[in-house]
Amino acid sequence: MKQTENDQNYKKESTPVVDINPYGKSQVIIPVTISGLPVTSIESIAFGGLTSLTNVIIPDSVTNIGVQVFYNTRLASVKIPNKVTSIGLKAFSLSSLTSVTIGSSVTGIASQAFAYCTNLTTVYFRGNIPNPTNDTSVFLNDSNATAYYLPQTIEWGAAFDGLPTVLWNPQVKNDASFGVQNNQFGFNITGSSNLVIVVEACTNLANPVWSPVSTNTLNSFIGTNGMSYFSDSQWTNYPSRFYGFSWQ
Repeated sequence: MKQTENDQNYKKESTPVVDINPYGKSQVIIPVTISGLPVTSIESIAFGGLTSLTNVIIPDSVTNIGVQVFYNTRLASVKIPNKVTSIGLKAFSLSSLTSVTIGSSVTGIASQAFAYCTNLTTVYFRGNIPNPTNDTSVFLNDSNATAYYLPQTIEWGAAFDGLPTVLWNPQVKNDASFGVQNNQFGFNITGSSNLVIVVEACTNLANPVWSPVSTNTLNSFIGTNGMSYFSDSQWTNYPSRFYGFSWQ
């Protein structure tokens, strides 16, 4: 189909480009399928310049984010799915992002993909270090941002494309803090200094529905290590309660 001035592009597998119209919307939910076929790519400039756009949900079927796709939007945060392998030139440049989660399959991030996102503070990586590793234009002028990476991922160093890097490694400390104190169940959380940890809880691990309980910052106590105490005053309201960690 031909793209018009007011239409946006998604690429369906083995089909022509398909158009929708998100103009004036604050949220866009990109469909998983169109006419029974998966949406695999968000084409260049699909949402570029849409200053009304503050939230987008990208489906797990997407493998490519094109050039300037979310350029100069008001997106506050974005989660890039685990099947995405590449992020295009200036894809999120000049947006209002404060937080980004980058999926485990991303192997390439093009120049200025997140440049001039001056509100950006946290970039969470689920996978190994992408390429290139020395292109400081990727996060150009994002002076407040830090990149976080997971244990068991590889090739991370002290910096990535100009950003400082920190290992995201919160753990429950099995010490005297673990258990019931003052009628509250709690425990110490340890990990890299200044990590912000969202403690979540559910009541059924077979079909978990996780809900945030507390946000804890791991304050420095020895070198680059941090610690924070978590407590749950509502634990007695449930027959069982399971806890997990997530980032913001």
